[in-house]
Amino acid sequence: MNGGSIVAKILSEHKVRYIFTVCGGHISPILSESKKNGIRIIDVRHEVNAVFAADAVSRLTGVPGVAVVTAGPGVTNSVTALINAKMAQSPLMLIGGASATVLRGRGALQDIDQVSLIRSAVKDVFTVKKNCDFIPALESAFASAVSGVPGPVFIECPIDLLYDEKLVRQWYGVKSAGGDEHTLRDRITNWYLNRHLDKIYACDLDTMTHSPLPLTKPLFQSTAPEQAARMIDKSKQALLIVGSQALSSPEFAPGLVEAISTMDIPVYLTGMARGLMGNNHGLQFHHKRSNALAEADLVILAGEPCDFRLNYGRSINPRAKTIAINRSKHELTLNRRPSLAVHGDPAEFLIACARLIKTGYNRDAWKRVLAGREKERDKEIKQLADKKTEYINPLLLLEKMNSVIDETAFMVADGGDFVATASYILRPGRPLTWLDPGVFGTLGVGAGFAMGAKVVRPDADVWLIWGDGAAGYGLMEFDTLVRHGIPVIAVIGNDAGWTQIARDQVEYLKDDVATNLRYADYHGVAESFGAKGFVIDSDDKIDPVLKQAVEISRNGTPVLINAFIGKTAFRKGSISV
Repeated sequence: MNGGSIVAKILSEHKVRYIFTVCGGHISPILSESKKNGIRIIDVRHEVNAVFAADAVSRLTGVPGVAVVTAGPGVTNSVTALINAKMAQSPLMLIGGASATVLRGRGALQDIDQVSLIRSAVKDVFTVKKNCDFIPALESAFASAVSGVPGPVFIECPIDLLYDEKLVRQWYGVKSAGGDEHTLRDRITNWYLNRHLDKIYACDLDTMTHSPLPLTKPLFQSTAPEQAARMIDKSKQALLIVGSQALSSPEFAPGLVEAISTMDIPVYLTGMARGLMGNNHGLQFHHKRSNALAEADLVILAGEPCDFRLNYGRSINPRAKTIAINRSKHELTLNRRPSLAVHGDPAEFLIACARLIKTGYNRDAWKRVLAGREKERDKEIKQLADKKTEYINPLLLLEKMNSVIDETAFMVADGGDFVATASYILRPGRPLTWLDPGVFGTLGVGAGFAMGAKVVRPDADVWLIWGDGAAGYGLMEFDTLVRHGIPVIAVIGNDAGWTQIARDQVEYLKDDVATNLRYADYHGVAESFGAKGFVIDSDDKIDPVLKQAVEISRNGTPVLINAFIGKTAFRKGSISV
């Protein structure tokens, strides 16, 4: 059993079903042995997309997704996706190759100090220095990724520890004692290499035993649910904000829905929590959140910190009481100290709290106020969607998409202006059916996220909502989607520009420098790889193309729809910095 086979064995035992990768000599044994263990190997065209795909698997299943990349550039190409996962609190695992142990610092191919480079981008780093380290490193990595505040971890595996010991000794040219050694230098070198290899191959992997390490998460104080329940019962205009962290343990989603319904509190869902309440739940609201926060007398932040998304806490009524529930102690009190700080899992806490809720105030009047604003904003959107623009109106396109996308479908959001508009119109139908980059706001997540979502849920439609700028980061992955039979539907809102940036830049600086693109034939790129491409450049083409796209994708072919859209004032005044 070599190092590659022990990695594959541990991954398999931890229910890892997919590895996303770009091939490399430093990591070949991991890929080969994992394939033998029944793990599906999906080779992509850029390492960053391998990590994005692993991230999607992590978020949707709660089991760390795995990307395996080669040494040097393979690792450095992964950094943006790792930081995105860290800020989104996604528990993925990156396994990186490294130069041979004996050649470190000697000018070996792709030999850099990877650990120092990547340490700030991940939650934890593990380095394999001898074959005895594989099992403890992997077990510790799995536990670290999921425990506490979830996050990505990195495991560095030198090439000489992944291949068979006998082969590695041949590579090093090591001779047995008493062999043909012509000079004193040869004898010393041979002695040193033999001693080094004896040390790094100190363990018999076939006889090593192991067991998964326990997973840990912060446990809230037993009195906290009762305190929160009393605050809720006294509140006339309570408001609940549910963030992505509340879905860190996907198995709690049904109980969380029931708890919110029991508490009878109006709720706004953000990030991965979108879709939690379905399409038409009476407690869920989408529009005018700032108005609601400014008027609420109690705001509950479930896995949502007071960062820029809540204007650093200034969006909340300064006289309102606040309850913050978060796995992170830092995020609990970020920018605003809550009336009640609960260090624990948001979903588990809300479920416990709901059991203690009494009759409390009737909030029908409060809900009618919010519902009235909701209805008015939907009416405004409808009116804006009916306005004529150059090519097609993006709001009209998104409304028609919303009528075609069924409640079991997944939506992946990757872009600026077009995707921000989509977030107001598209309505995920079930929990864990919306993927966006998270707080880091990274462009380019789309191809990897869509790939990961589709392999996890092969029977569901996966819609990738792409800005034309963001699409440039991942178009090559249509080759991957075709080769591996991953039939997603991508819709590019092509307005020939970086419109989210241009809105502010032109307004404030009177200059559109670096914000212009062109109405490029993106569909042709997809078709060149064997996918199906469509162009929508007029209103009458929207419905038939969307219906064809669904049918074609369900028959196994990826689809890219290049939708030429005009510009609207829908997001005028939005802040993009």
